[in-house]
Amino acid sequence: MFRRTVWLFLVATLAICLQGIGASTASAHHPTIVATASCSNGAAIISYTSTSWDPGFIDGVNPEIDILFDGVKVDMGSYTFANNFQFSNQKPAPAAALSVDVEALAVGIWGDGFDPGQSAVVTVTIPSDCSIGIGRFTGGGKQVDISGLTITKGFEVDCDLHQPSNNLEINWSDASGGSHHFHMLTFLSAVCTLNGNPKPPVAPVNTIVASGTGRYDGVDGFTVEFTLIDNGEPGAGNDAAGFKVYETLNPSNVVLNFTVQFVTKGNIQAHVDQK
Repeated sequence: MFRRTVWLFLVATLAICLQGIGASTASAHHPTIVATASCSNGAAIISYTSTSWDPGFIDGVNPEIDILFDGVKVDMGSYTFANNFQFSNQKPAPAAALSVDVEALAVGIWGDGFDPGQSAVVTVTIPSDCSIGIGRFTGGGKQVDISGLTITKGFEVDCDLHQPSNNLEINWSDASGGSHHFHMLTFLSAVCTLNGNPKPPVAPVNTIVASGTGRYDGVDGFTVEFTLIDNGEPGAGNDAAGFKVYETLNPSNVVLNFTVQFVTKGNIQAHVDQK
């Protein structure tokens, strides 16, 4: 009976020790992530710090840790004892995001052979006073002219992409005098910032850099990338715009490449978004 009791005690003690070792090993290799969101010149910025925990690892280098915003890699780094296993940086938030999942992902084998793939995720909320989602741009006058290129009356594009009224039409002539037209059907992306004074009226943004897809001369399958800038009144001579239109599946087929230039007629107007 005494020997059986001692044997059971030794087995139980060994099991507890193994459990302790297993818990220590698992927790020792998990990366961590902390992140915050703030506004800088009207744009949403996410700041983050990732820590690669491996207190039992006495030589070599920890694996690459990738930083992902909503599953898309935006940064990467590796860690040694010299920098306390930490990596800090900041990147712009995805366009029109209201919240972002910030993930630290170990993508390599740890120096002691531990498997890759461990991750940590934290969700940050974009501040409501950031420009994303609180600005929009419209065209004033019968049309907006920029050195022969025209934007038709009534265009509107919103920083948050969510308004149903997003529309943009561009008309221009080529070197031989032929007329061309682009009509945006789908608004894909927008980054709005405050880089100047759009007053009047007061607006939280004055610049939009955006993209969409639509029809060129009545044919589907084309992409537009454009910049609109409201530098206050009067629009002519102060506001500016630029456009690039190309075939979506063949980007080398560029049908319009109009660098940012001052408006010669009409007005580009930034506004507070309509909620």
